[in-house]
Amino acid sequence: MNLAHWLDTWGDANVLVVTGALVGLIFGFAAQRSQFCTRAAVIDVVDRRSWDRFSVWGLAFGACLASVQVLVFMGGLQPADARQIGMPGSITGAVLGGLLFGAGMIFTRGCASRLLILSASGNLRALLTGLVFAVTVQTSIAGWLAPARKAVVGWWPVDGGPARDLLQLTGLGPAGGLVLGWLALALGLYLFFKTHPRRWGLAVFALTTGVSVALGWGLTQAIATQSFEAIQIQSLSFSSASAEMLMRVLSSATSPSLGFDAGMLPATFAGAFLGAMLGGDFKWEGFKTESRLGHYLFGAVLMGFGAVLAMGCTVGAGLTGGAIFSVTAWLTLVAIWLGAALSCRIHRRMGWAM
Repeated sequence: MNLAHWLDTWGDANVLVVTGALVGLIFGFAAQRSQFCTRAAVIDVVDRRSWDRFSVWGLAFGACLASVQVLVFMGGLQPADARQIGMPGSITGAVLGGLLFGAGMIFTRGCASRLLILSASGNLRALLTGLVFAVTVQTSIAGWLAPARKAVVGWWPVDGGPARDLLQLTGLGPAGGLVLGWLALALGLYLFFKTHPRRWGLAVFALTTGVSVALGWGLTQAIATQSFEAIQIQSLSFSSASAEMLMRVLSSATSPSLGFDAGMLPATFAGAFLGAMLGGDFKWEGFKTESRLGHYLFGAVLMGFGAVLAMGCTVGAGLTGGAIFSVTAWLTLVAIWLGAALSCRIHRRMGWAM
């Protein structure tokens, strides 16, 4: 593949858009077919009744860690250049943001990526909730909620570089990351096939969901290496991408420049739509009870503000950032699970439907 020729011919921005579209299409299709859902995985763990959905999440997570760490070990990815490690972060933002995001996704019945996939399957509740989520993200970045966000992240800031690199802090290095990645994949495979014997198709879709994160990292790293411009390496993340798409729809004059996210978000929707149509899962669905509307909207606000605080969602922090062993990404992932588990308990105590 003559990437340098493509960059010269089509321009960096257009190549990044196509790259994002390719990664998003694969992720959207695979995540829809595997029913990948962090919220459902948390409920499995909290209720202790079934490991069906958790095993899918665990296999995708293991595949993500293993494939990304193989990429790092082979020199195809420089994690220090990623914003999850190279840029300054916040411990308080990661923890409090993760807790809010986790609590919110129980109210909304899906995280940011899951809402997008459900929307592509005809779920109008998810579409409305996703729009409120995007508005809240933008408001938290540069609107009314921005002062509160800046105050919280300033309570415990952390410098970019080694201070945000878990493998450097522990002394494990690339070899240690590779071992941990393969251990996570082995555990994911064991749990999956113990729960879903001989369901090879489902396993392939779960594995593809995780590997798509590595594909995003690898392709943007290759573009950054070949380009004469400063290119930010990145992979799947749906919080900032949602706000970017909202601004692009509202005003083309003030929308951000084209890049990876501009292709990734609509292609994820398209991939999920294709998966829903081929699998016979597409159906129009609205609000069944008006009393739940407030839950969805409240949860969307919690998720939107939490995602900006944590600088990522369940995919952006939990998979994309966690796979390169960013300290704040792992703190966010743990906090999301804790916040979601606590929200589950509250829902059960109050008798609210989940």
